Amino acid sequence: MAVSNDYPVSFYFTLSFAGVDAAFKEVSGISKELSVEEIVCGGENRFKYRLPTISSSQNLVLKRAMVPAGSQLVNWCANCIDQGLSNPIQPKNVILKLLNASGVVCMQWTFNNAYPVKYAVSDLNSQESNIAIESIELAYTYFNISKDTKFDKLFT
Repeated sequence: MAVSNDYPVSFYFTLSFAGVDAAFKEVSGISKELSVEEIVCGGENRFKYRLPTISSSQNLVLKRAMVPAGSQLVNWCANCIDQGLSNPIQPKNVILKLLNASGVVCMQWTFNNAYPVKYAVSDLNSQESNIAIESIELAYTYFNISKDTKFDKLFT
C-alpha cells in the first residue's frame, strides 16, 4: 500500500464573512459533540443504556493582531454585543478555508448563522513589546465541512 504525502503540512487559512475577508493568526473551537443520556433499566444492574440526544459545538474563537478602527468585523461585533438585544442580531455565515503552501484549498468549514458573543483584547503591558491581540468569539448553529476532491482519499 502506497503512503500518501498529500497531508497539508505547510498551511495557512482564510476567513470570510458577508463577502469580507479577514486575516487571523489563530482559529479554535472547530468541534462537534453528540451528547448522550444515560438510562437505567429496572432489573438490569450491570450497565446503563447510553442513548444519543443532541449534537452541540463550541464557540468559534478567532485571534489576530488588533486592527485599526473601521473593521467591518469589529463593527458587527459592536452592533451585536453593545445593543443589548434592542436591535435584532444579524447572524452571518462564516467560511474558514484551509490552504496548503501553494494556496490550494484543502478543506473548508462553513459556520452557519454565526454571531459574536464575546470581544476581548489581550492584556496591555508597557514593559513588554508584544503585539496587542484581539479575540472574537462567535456562536453558531452548526457547521458543514467541504473537502477538496484532491484530498478526499485522505479522509475516506
